[in-house]
Amino acid sequence: MSDAKGKIDRDSIGNVLFVAIGVSLVCSVLVASAAVILKPRQLLNEEEFRQRIILDVAGLYEPGANIAELYSSIEETSTELASGEAGAVYLVMDDSRIEQVILPVEGAGLWATMYGFLAVEADGNTVRGLQFYAHGETPGLGDQVDKPAWREQWRGKKLFDANGETQIEVIKGFAPDDSEYEIDGLAGATLTARGVSVFVRHWISDEGYGPYLKSLGDKESQ
Repeated sequence: MSDAKGKIDRDSIGNVLFVAIGVSLVCSVLVASAAVILKPRQLLNEEEFRQRIILDVAGLYEPGANIAELYSSIEETSTELASGEAGAVYLVMDDSRIEQVILPVEGAGLWATMYGFLAVEADGNTVRGLQFYAHGETPGLGDQVDKPAWREQWRGKKLFDANGETQIEVIKGFAPDDSEYEIDGLAGATLTARGVSVFVRHWISDEGYGPYLKSLGDKESQ
């Protein structure tokens, strides 16, 4: 809009809207372009993070080492679950021999879904480790699942008894030192601890990776 002398009224509503829309369009283009340019790098970072967590739960991660080189000992495969879906399986190989398997596990915590990996020895029964890479548990309470001391308790525990029945469990309170199956509870985070027990037991049941783990045990005993 212009006044009687043909000058533009910079404070007019139309001019303000024109400038605002123009700036918004330019910003949108810049943001979209940045997203496209950075996407490959973001995907690469996500893949590297996934590989690092898998290596870490297997006890193979070395700070400062080349993750791609370390991960070369991992073979990615899958097995069919009871639902008909393919369940990812990560094999730690020693030449042609399976040394351990890493299985993705997830389930409800107190506030959100918890995502992690369970590492199991080639016998399909002995735990090497459990590590979460994403969860929304309460800082200072539920996030005790990330503490090395609690995670270390999983090492050496058994998933099943001699009859193949699922026994692994996060209990309330402290687990006996000689317990093969029990892990200390989480003080002040009973629901988180219960959630971990429920979904880990689910993923090693016949609905999850149970048949695969038992087949590993059968091969190991031959």
